[in-house]
Amino acid sequence: MSRLPILSVTAPCSVLLVAFGMISQVHADSMSALIAQKSAQSDNSARYTPSNSTVPSAKISTRSTIQRAGNSGSYRSNANNVQPSVHSSYSNTNYRYPKVQRQAPAVLPPFLSGNYDNVDSEYLPLLSAAESQSSRAAHEVISTARKMALNERTIIQGGCWDYLNAVFKRAGVTRDTIHKGTYGQGPYASSGEIEVGDWLYYINHGYNRVEHSGLFVGWVDERAKQALMLSYAGENRREPARYRVYDLSNVYQIMRPNV
Repeated sequence: MSRLPILSVTAPCSVLLVAFGMISQVHADSMSALIAQKSAQSDNSARYTPSNSTVPSAKISTRSTIQRAGNSGSYRSNANNVQPSVHSSYSNTNYRYPKVQRQAPAVLPPFLSGNYDNVDSEYLPLLSAAESQSSRAAHEVISTARKMALNERTIIQGGCWDYLNAVFKRAGVTRDTIHKGTYGQGPYASSGEIEVGDWLYYINHGYNRVEHSGLFVGWVDERAKQALMLSYAGENRREPARYRVYDLSNVYQIMRPNV
């Protein structure tokens, strides 16, 4: 019986393996390039934050970005009853205030014995002291603001200026301008000029350096110019005013309660 010839397939198989390996390498290189491209796009998207994006409601925070004001080509002077144009009490930056020494627990008066979501409990002693140790006019303003914010959770149509204007009217006190500068150029007030119950206009370093106004309660760290303020965001937010810490490096107007 004659034998059939045995065909050698070694060479063709080698060629196929080499070809397959080249195709796989090209595919891998293509995928690597695609992944790198997507990663770059993702990084760019993460770094971009629209200036008009809505900042969600958040737990009270002391985060801020401290930027000192310089000469600005565009600013507006605020007269005695002129409302700041833009304001917010929210912070969307990564700066964290330096640690400060916490106040020792204190016995609080009955009107501060509740549970509140618009003030950190560690600042309640400071709020209590502000009411008990201030002048008559300041006491009326501080206590009226506390009732509206914590007890009644009052909502006012408008923004920060409208809220504080309602507080002063309800407290039955007038206000005197003690210090007057401009948003962009100052002069900015020193910490020694500020007293409990003062209505302050200042640069909000925690939110895009916009102009803002709030009610001064007391210093958390005077040397670092960190103070507890009553702040009202208002506008489209249906939320009561809240007590939180602000950087008062650039206070450009002070209005003081007066009976």
